[in-house]
Amino acid sequence: MNEDTITLYFAPGASSMAVHVALHEAGATFEARPLSFHRRENRTPAYLALNPEGKVPTLLVGGRPLTEVAAILFYLARRFPAAGLLPEGAEAEAQALSWLSFIAATLHPARRRGLDHAMAAYKVADARMAGPGWVLGRYSVADIHLFRLFWRFNASLRPPPDAFPNLLAHHARMLARPAVRRTLEAEAAIGYELPA
Repeated sequence: MNEDTITLYFAPGASSMAVHVALHEAGATFEARPLSFHRRENRTPAYLALNPEGKVPTLLVGGRPLTEVAAILFYLARRFPAAGLLPEGAEAEAQALSWLSFIAATLHPARRRGLDHAMAAYKVADARMAGPGWVLGRYSVADIHLFRLFWRFNASLRPPPDAFPNLLAHHARMLARPAVRRTLEAEAAIGYELPA
């Protein structure tokens, strides 16, 4: 297998959507392999050999699996520097990792802990954004990761429109991006099987 070959295993609408968007933003050539949760394709022996947790995404790079959204986003930003998905400099990269970690550790599990907990977590995210523009002051993988989680949160829990003004403005900016629209269209064409 070619060392540069990239294959994305994803489930439409799942957290893997962030990686799907980043691949389009980077202009990467990749093979997309959708998995059906309903048909338990993420639990087959072949897939579990790639990702023993049976989660998505899994990104194969030259046949080697890479898992976890934050790690994959960081990898793609570093692998495709011309896409400008990661700010330059040690401190700026650390700020990006801080956001990716916050999104993965705080926002991602928030919905499972109930509406009140989720609302509080997203209030923190809204306050951290505090102003117009992008998460780090310029577009980055942190915006992509934040968008995917807020996209799902907003669609499923329907918070009051005035609850998260910064996140809602960010969401609208993200929906205007061609890579986001391309990903949403591609995943919707396959069909979403997201849990309630």
